Amino acid sequence: MSVDKQIVAKIASLARIQMGDAELERMVPELNNILSWVEQLGEVDCSGVEPMTAVIPNTLRLREDAVNADPLTGGDRRDDILANAPAREHGFFGVPKVIE
Repeated sequence: MSVDKQIVAKIASLARIQMGDAELERMVPELNNILSWVEQLGEVDCSGVEPMTAVIPNTLRLREDAVNADPLTGGDRRDDILANAPAREHGFFGVPKVIE
């Protein structure tokens, strides 16, 4: 695929970038080089290569989704947390209504 000045102008227009004639002319060979590089990537034989998301194997370190029984760091402390709240509504922080 080859890019000319009109295509670069169209791309700049779609990207809302204002470019002069000199800038458009300068971008034509750069975009053509990028497209030729992408075409080279299409020629690479990657059969037998598994898709991957990272170059090193990553595993997530998961923990059990359970409430901690410790009274200081555990759950079930709603009343303690809401004790200093200026307004409480149904066990949650109450906030003033904002309408714009």
